[in-house]
Amino acid sequence: MSAGWKSIALTAALAALAGSIGAWGGAAWVLKRDARPSLHEIVHEDLNLNADQLARIQVQETDFATRRVALEQEVQAANRELARAIAASNGDSRVVQPAVDHFHDVMGELQQATIAHIFQMRAVMTPIQAERFDRSVVEALTAEGA
Repeated sequence: MSAGWKSIALTAALAALAGSIGAWGGAAWVLKRDARPSLHEIVHEDLNLNADQLARIQVQETDFATRRVALEQEVQAANRELARAIAASNGDSRVVQPAVDHFHDVMGELQQATIAHIFQMRAVMTPIQAERFDRSVVEALTAEGA
């Protein structure tokens, strides 16, 4: 290959690399810009909680994290139970229905515990903080794709 073609090939390769890096960076920036803050970020960064509020919420979050892990394990176990029931059912919904009901019960427990945790955190907040928190929760629950 002549020196001219080598230069052209190198330039094209560098341009492709630069374009790829630019596209990746632009996509990362757009995705980060459009991402809604998490509830955790709102509580810890946007509400201007005082030290006492943060300490109380930290205790609540620690307690809830333990409870959530246990409930998520129950959900996974109920999901496996449902899978076994479907595999053994040969299309008989009467065999599957108890496993479906169990799965729904466990999912409901997780959802109720999560909602209770949200209200527990809210109780630590001032009325102004609670109003902002409520708006964020409503936005998260009504967002497209939620």
